[in-house]
Amino acid sequence: MEIDVGDIRPVSVAFTADELVVTLADGRKIATPLGWYPRLRDASVAARAHFELMPMGIHWPELDEDLGIAGMLRGRPAA
Repeated sequence: MEIDVGDIRPVSVAFTADELVVTLADGRKIATPLGWYPRLRDASVAARAHFELMPMGIHWPELDEDLGIAGMLRGRPAA
């Protein structure tokens, strides 16, 4: 049996002082510790602001960082 996880396409990205907050197409928000993503934590505000929303995740081309929504939902820090 397949579990319906809802519409997990990211529609917006925001940063607080210590969290990455992603809003999904179905209205949910995922907040994860910024410390999980050292490239994002250490990046400039300008570099963080330059991202591409993909169907299943987010890509920061200048930082060579890709985050999948499924991994964020599972609570997985970046490797």
